[in-house]
Amino acid sequence: MSTVAEIEDATELLPRKEQEELFFFLVKKLRADGAKMPETKLYSSDQVEAWVAQDEADMQAFREGRET
Repeated sequence: MSTVAEIEDATELLPRKEQEELFFFLVKKLRADGAKMPETKLYSSDQVEAWVAQDEADMQAFREGRET
């Protein structure tokens, strides 16, 4: 395998446990190479409630055959 796409395709074929092992291997390697992890994003409860309300409205529209 020589491309990211080939590796991604092969990863899809791995059992979940091996996918997790691969994930932790990559995180460990990136940290060893000095990569910084992204900062945690904080969302207000108002933002989360708005997203949930929109998701519920979209689901209702879907059930009724309407477009959103």
